[in-house]
Amino acid sequence: MTSDLSQTPPKELMAEVARLRRDLARAEQRIAELEARADVDPLLEILNRRGFERELTRSLAYLKRYGTGAALLFIDLDGFKPINDRYGHAAGDVLLKAVATSLAAHVRASDVVARLGGDEFGVLMWNANEGAMLAKAADLESVISRARAEYTGVELSVGASAGGVVLRSSATAADIIADADRAMYARKKAKRG
Repeated sequence: MTSDLSQTPPKELMAEVARLRRDLARAEQRIAELEARADVDPLLEILNRRGFERELTRSLAYLKRYGTGAALLFIDLDGFKPINDRYGHAAGDVLLKAVATSLAAHVRASDVVARLGGDEFGVLMWNANEGAMLAKAADLESVISRARAEYTGVELSVGASAGGVVLRSSATAADIIADADRAMYARKKAKRG
């Protein structure tokens, strides 16, 4: 059954249009909220890999246009799997939160911290050359090793290996992340001797 709108009084039509506009505005607001949440790790409340890759892609475009310097650190937690295996994933989650909080507290407001995978983090650093990047990598390894979390009366901690690269405007976000990942593994191997 279809309604004949030509028979509807103008006042009722205007009210219906107003209602539809309100519904549309609410739907658009909800979509924006969901899109923003799609880029955030729900456990740690920092960017997830999707959000980080989007931010990195924007950063590369900015770098290409303005020629500023930036670097990416890739951080992997050392000794995290045994914590999950011994105490369970809830313990690991508590420790991940402590690490994320420590990372966020030890970078500049303009830097971007994200969870790239299970126990892997990324830090996008603005106005950073290779020397600054290497110094920050060592600093964040130390920060993470001092981070503590308590779970059912047990104090938990982990170590970290951080490697990084200076951003190149000719590279893609995937290239930069892969290069930083390789640098992190080189650092992990060097620490093992």
